[in-house]
Amino acid sequence: MADYYDLLGVGRDADSDTLKSAYRRLARKYHPDINKDPDAEERFKEIGRAYEVLGDPQTRARYDQFGEAGVGGAGAGMPDMGDMGGFADLFETFFSGFGGPGGARSQRRGPQQGDDLRYDLTIDFQKAVFGEEKEIRVPHLETCDLCNGTGAKKGSGPTTCTTCGGAGQVRRATRTPFGSFTQVAECPACNATGQVIADPCSSCSGQGVKQVRKKLRINIPAGVDSGTRLRVAGEGNAGLRGGPSGDLYVFLKVKNHPRLRRDGLTIFSEVSISYLQAILGDTIEIETVDGPTVLDIPVGTQPNAVLNLENKGIPKLGNPVARGNQKISVKVNLPTRLSDAERTLLQELATHYSAKGPQNHHHKSGLFSNLFGQDG
Repeated sequence: MADYYDLLGVGRDADSDTLKSAYRRLARKYHPDINKDPDAEERFKEIGRAYEVLGDPQTRARYDQFGEAGVGGAGAGMPDMGDMGGFADLFETFFSGFGGPGGARSQRRGPQQGDDLRYDLTIDFQKAVFGEEKEIRVPHLETCDLCNGTGAKKGSGPTTCTTCGGAGQVRRATRTPFGSFTQVAECPACNATGQVIADPCSSCSGQGVKQVRKKLRINIPAGVDSGTRLRVAGEGNAGLRGGPSGDLYVFLKVKNHPRLRRDGLTIFSEVSISYLQAILGDTIEIETVDGPTVLDIPVGTQPNAVLNLENKGIPKLGNPVARGNQKISVKVNLPTRLSDAERTLLQELATHYSAKGPQNHHHKSGLFSNLFGQDG
């Protein structure tokens, strides 16, 4: 998609009247019923999309800052001509209302709610488990404090538009090959608001809102995970003409932990012990999200056994008292070399087991076989 200003052939400082004039001229030029060029319909849609974005102060501000990515949720421009129900529908689309005073653009006259905003935030694994209060800075539109959102210079105010008499719409007669039609279009002088600002505010250039970067402190609850969405009411873009502000949605991404892995409310980890600890049992210290914790290794623990620590997992979101468990996979390290003394002791132990009967000779191909197979 080309730059929207280039599509309309205007500069980035163009005012609303210049944008509207450029749009009207190009829309008529590339209208599919007038221009039979195969690319005219696509061009017509692009022009409609460009004007829809740049003609609204809020979407224009986002486009100026972020480009096309900042206005991805806006409308899709002019509708597909194949879906239109006849010549009257065409004029309704083109002039934003046909044959009556209730066109869609007339909604601009009343209060408009501000846009919702998205903020992506990356947090540490530990903070996701136990929660935190986080300070962020969010760029958004706020009501201009100099004019209190009126858009007019202090001491003045909006006046009734003389072009439309405050209706926000004008009627115009158009002759077509099918006869004369009367269309209701948004007033080009007041941009369908019914009011004009003769002396605009110097701080917001008459828009009533301006872009600021606001500092916020948000509460991240315990148990959040990547993809969790937090809603901060009223911290989106400011509304127009007294409309309410939108909301801020904070989308979380949790960093991976180098040694702990999460699956739902369960934390998984690994621990390595010696073969003697596995045989005789032991008490060791392991890492948990709560800090170092004692873990009992039972006598005769087998390789790859999974031990369980209750209430050392992830708190349940919304109910931090309820926690999952931590499961520890046990890896048994076999020595690659044995001293003469170790070999002697282990051979005596093997002899002791073999003396109990032939059913215990499985050690020849098991742990002891591995140990005795190494050079001393």
